[in-house]
This record gives sequence, structure tokens and C-alpha cells, in this order.
Amino acid sequence: MSPIPRPPAGWRERADRAVARGRRIDRLIPAALLDSPVSRIGFLYGRTVGWVWGSVWSTGRVERRNGLWVFRGLPAWAFPRGGVCVGDCFLTGDDAPTDAVLGHEAVHAGQWRRYGFLMPWLYLAAGRDPLRNRFEIEAGLVEGNYVPRGA
Repeated sequence: MSPIPRPPAGWRERADRAVARGRRIDRLIPAALLDSPVSRIGFLYGRTVGWVWGSVWSTGRVERRNGLWVFRGLPAWAFPRGGVCVGDCFLTGDDAPTDAVLGHEAVHAGQWRRYGFLMPWLYLAAGRDPLRNRFEIEAGLVEGNYVPRGA
């Protein structure tokens, strides 16, 4: 595993702005779509997609940990970065995820419960840079291995 790179100067301020921007966007979303029966359906859809994708490509152990279904042994092209949370399914490679990483991914599962079908679109709109992506920031940049502890 490669060392976690040091984040650029001013990253905390940019992260704080990204979270504040995300909260402003949340206020524009109709309440009926957040933490609701509608978002629950979207969460269950995400779980189904995660189960199907994980079942098709996983060659490793499938287990329940930290409230997540963990599918290991997926080929590197089948998931971004170190893994991906879809619904409450964490899809990753051969290495066993740490409790810290699973805690990070459990926050993403909670985000799926809150946003449902909106989650993939909101995440995409937040961008690929984890230091500016409000969902990664809220899940914990240290726990997600995006910044070193104490940075």
C-alpha cells in the first residue's frame, strides 16, 4: 500500500466550503426526498445494484461487517480508488478493509439512506477530488485514507 500523500496547503478551508455548499444544496431538495420512504427505495435499489455487481465480480470473501456487506476480490477496474459503497455494499479488492475504512464506508451507507436515488448524482456533482467532495469529507478523510492522520 502506498503512503497517503500530504494534502495541499489550504485544504481544510476548501473542505469546509465544500461541506457548507453541500448543506446549501440540501436545503433546495424537497424534504419528501430526504430520509423518507422515497429515499429508502433508492437505498434498496443501491443495495441491489451493489449485491449484483459484487456477486458477479467478487472472487473473495463476502461478509457482514460494520453494518455493511463487504465484497472482496473484485478486479481493480470494477471499483474506483480503494473501493466503493453502493447502498450498504462495500465493493473492494483483495485486501481486508480496516475498521477505520469500514467506518468511513458506513457513513456513505448512511448517505445512501438519506439521499436514495439522488446519491450517485449528488456525489458525481461533488467531484472526484476527495478534498472537495462533501461526501468524502463528511465520511472522514483520514479514515478513507485520503489524508494522513494529523495532517
